[in-house]
Amino acid sequence: MLRIIAFHLLGIIGCLCITTTVYGQDPTRFSDQIDQLLAQERESSNPPVLFTGSSSVRIWDLGKYYPELHLLNHGFGGSQMSDLEYYLDQLVIQFSPSQVFIYEGDNDLAAGKSVKQIMKSCKRVVKRIQKALPECEIFLIAAKPSVARWQLAQEYENLNAAYLQFARRKSMVAFADVWTPMLDSDGMVMKDIFLQDNLHMNDKGYALWDKVIGPLIHQ
Repeated sequence: MLRIIAFHLLGIIGCLCITTTVYGQDPTRFSDQIDQLLAQERESSNPPVLFTGSSSVRIWDLGKYYPELHLLNHGFGGSQMSDLEYYLDQLVIQFSPSQVFIYEGDNDLAAGKSVKQIMKSCKRVVKRIQKALPECEIFLIAAKPSVARWQLAQEYENLNAAYLQFARRKSMVAFADVWTPMLDSDGMVMKDIFLQDNLHMNDKGYALWDKVIGPLIHQ
């Protein structure tokens, strides 16, 4: 009997280890935030344009910029690409969007993940969306520069280069370069486009995003 109990315990521990290995962190830490987000949604006959990703998406007042469009903001603060992968069916696929804008990678790099790790998860996300929604356009939003994380600028540029290369090779996938317009004439990150934390953007920062992303949206 003790051997049987020990076997089951090892199996449970093994499953937990697999989850941690695949996703890099426990994605269920977002379960309450996901439940609250989905509880706000209402059915619509029009396929939405859906934004998802970390807090740079979550705090973006999309309705202010695009009031005439049917948009869903499914950003969840602190998330990484692997977290989006975990919640992809709930946050994206079940809503059958016509376009999906993804902002992930910022927190991944800050947490020490490599570009290779992020891209592996990114490719799985794109593959699943395209399998379920072959007509859906997917936009990978560049990891943005920020004052708070400027020491990681080279890693961010490497990730954005990987996003661009992947998008060029993949049908129905495009790259939205918000990195470049957030730099000044000296190639340094602008300092007046952020909130006090020097990480999240103010209205001036989102106005720069709008210039890049707005023309890509159609419904």
